Amino acid sequence: MLEPLYTAAEMRAAEELYPNYPDSVPELMERAGRAVAEEAMRRFPDARRFEAVCGQGSNGGDGRIAVEALSGAGRDAEVVDEPGEADVLIDALFGTGFHGEARPDAARLIEQINESAAAVVAVDIPSGVDASTGEVAGAAVEAGLTVTMHGWKVGLAVAPGRFHAGEISVADIGLEPAQTEHRLVTDEILSLVPRKQDGDNKYSAGSVLVVGGSDGMTGAAALAARAAFRADAGYVTIAAPEESLPVLEELVVEAVKRPLEDVFEAVGRAGALALGPGLGRSDERKAALFELEPFDRSAPTILTPHSGELGRLIGEESSWVDAHRLEALGRAVERFGCVVLLKGADTLVGALAEGVLVRAANTPGLATAGTGDVLTGILAAFLAKGMEPRLAAAAAATAQEKAALLASKPRGLVAGDVIEALPDAIDHHD
Repeated sequence: MLEPLYTAAEMRAAEELYPNYPDSVPELMERAGRAVAEEAMRRFPDARRFEAVCGQGSNGGDGRIAVEALSGAGRDAEVVDEPGEADVLIDALFGTGFHGEARPDAARLIEQINESAAAVVAVDIPSGVDASTGEVAGAAVEAGLTVTMHGWKVGLAVAPGRFHAGEISVADIGLEPAQTEHRLVTDEILSLVPRKQDGDNKYSAGSVLVVGGSDGMTGAAALAARAAFRADAGYVTIAAPEESLPVLEELVVEAVKRPLEDVFEAVGRAGALALGPGLGRSDERKAALFELEPFDRSAPTILTPHSGELGRLIGEESSWVDAHRLEALGRAVERFGCVVLLKGADTLVGALAEGVLVRAANTPGLATAGTGDVLTGILAAFLAKGMEPRLAAAAAATAQEKAALLASKPRGLVAGDVIEALPDAIDHHD
């Protein structure tokens, strides 16, 4: 459920544990190059010509061995200084040790690769992507397929690098698994979500309090409450401004409704508090309920910002957050002293003294209004059921992604569709 995500340093450490290292480096390169060649032939069986653009380091060595293996298999394959008329281009310019910005000559070569009509296969990591962070400081190869050695690199899972990688194929080159700081979240994490048991009542099955639903934004609170129910919470209360309660009565018949003034009484029975869906930005309303600056808490706290919201929290533009997602997440975790879930195609979950959990999703349909409120409701339900906060956040992101896929709408997916698919998504691994 949590697989290794390697930084460049962690990958080097894994290689150094291989018997007879460094004398075994040629053996590892041979395996890597042959793995690239085999995958390229398997994915592109009708390709007539393969070309490899190779740098001077070990990544370039992998590319040269791939060309030798392709030629040995009877394919037209060649190492070239710049792309020609290939059907498949192998990008072996830079490896996992690259960081920063490519020099002008290399940047021009990367641009030529991207402008080519050929299918592009990257060796280990697309050139120009920082393997340890996913950051892209300048030109970077846009691959359709990346054949990566031993395990996923951080830069293949975290944006913007992940958007350059295309499909990921992991090649086994004989290294032993190693501990990594950051981990990739798989679907199996849903097996950790507690199920209702004999003897449970509506409170022990998970009691959630949603606080929000200001006039004109009642839908946000309703979506969060409905998502909490569909994520198997047993009891959900909505605390909202008085004028919103009649609307909420119509939108979520199963939830108990309380006026916002009763929130401190209602919170006593809640196992988890979902604060903010449709609350609005009224200074008076927010001040009456919570502080965002660091403060002592007796229960775990999770923030769920998107890049724009996180940027406002740490004093940066959203574009900077998008370009430095790991760094931005770390700054927020340190500042607020709690778990932070940074939303996006690559959902990142960070916590103090813990590595980052990465859910690398492929669900563009979730780019629609209300899905953030749905995620809040799912997460609140999982917390109310007693899940550890960091794992609850990762599981909530996974459940939402799986539900979006199960909803099976190529276009026009709305947040309510995701809610209705949640039970099947969560039960998928029972």
